[in-house]
Parts: sequence; C-alpha cells; structure tokens
Amino acid sequence: MLRPILTGVRALSRLANGVAIGANAVGTLIVLGLVLIVNYDVVARGFFNAPFRGAYEVVQFSMVLIVFLQLPDVVRMNRLTRSDGFLTLLSTTRPRLADTIRRTINLVSAAFMALVAYAIWPEFVEMYETKDFFGVPGIFTAPWWPIKLAIYLSAFLCTILFFIKVVRPDQKIEPVRLDEHAEENS
Repeated sequence: MLRPILTGVRALSRLANGVAIGANAVGTLIVLGLVLIVNYDVVARGFFNAPFRGAYEVVQFSMVLIVFLQLPDVVRMNRLTRSDGFLTLLSTTRPRLADTIRRTINLVSAAFMALVAYAIWPEFVEMYETKDFFGVPGIFTAPWWPIKLAIYLSAFLCTILFFIKVVRPDQKIEPVRLDEHAEENS
C-alpha cells in the first residue's frame, strides 16, 4: 500500500526537479539576453545617440522573471539563504530532533509558497483578462500577465519541492553537470 505512494512521490520528485532545472536554464538565458540588451543600449546611446527605447522596462520585466524562474532550482538545491548553523550543531548530538525541525521548516515553507501561489492567481487572471500592461505607450509596452504567471508557477513548483523535502528528506540532490562524461574519461 505504501509502495505506490512512494513511487508516485519519486515520479513527482523527478518531474519537479526536471522542471526546476529547465526553468533555471530559461532564467539563465534571460540573464544573457539582458546583458546583450544593456550592452546594446550603452553602445547605441554612446556612439549613435540612439538609446534602446524601453531598456528600463525590459530590465524591470526581466529581473522579476529571472528571480522567479530560478527560485525553484534554488529550493531544489538547498541554496536558499538561511542559517543552518544551529541545525548542523544539533544534528551531531540529536539527529532526530534536527531532522524534525528541518522537516517543520520545509513544511512551513511549503505552506508559505502555497499562499503566495494562491494570492497571485487572481492577479494573473485579472491581468490576463484585462490585457493590462506596463511601460510607456508608443515607446515600449508589455503585458503584466506573463510576470504574474511566472510568479504563480514558481510558487506552485516551490510548494511541491518543499513538500517533497518533507516527505523524502533523505533524497540526495546533485547539481547538474554537463561535463560528467568528460570527468569520467579524464
């Protein structure tokens, strides 16, 4: 009876981890695109006196996307900024208590991210239906709904990842390495 549940949790874990890695990669591509846009704006402004119109809006839009696309992978890799000093010390003398506290923190984090997803969903729907936008009409405009959707999906995925950490705290997380075969052959 417990075996199908564990199999389902493992499958959900693999899927959530894969999506988190993919979202992180997209966020990284947005960072690279942002570097190109800012460099283009600097060169065009300095040499041709023709700045990229909407550079400010693109940077503003991109920064939110970058944060929320990369957040799930940060959660997956246990790289959130927090102090684990107390839990590290406690785990040497009272490992079960440290594990219970760690699971409790992950459960509260899952609940918090679920609340963020719950709160942002109506905003996404409203922005999608009203076609609300930001920027300066005639210069640069972009719809708000993709940002709201990215925040919602990120919060939802973080909820799943934190919940998996509660259910499967012993799961070993390894960073993605593109050169694994090169390391094996050297």
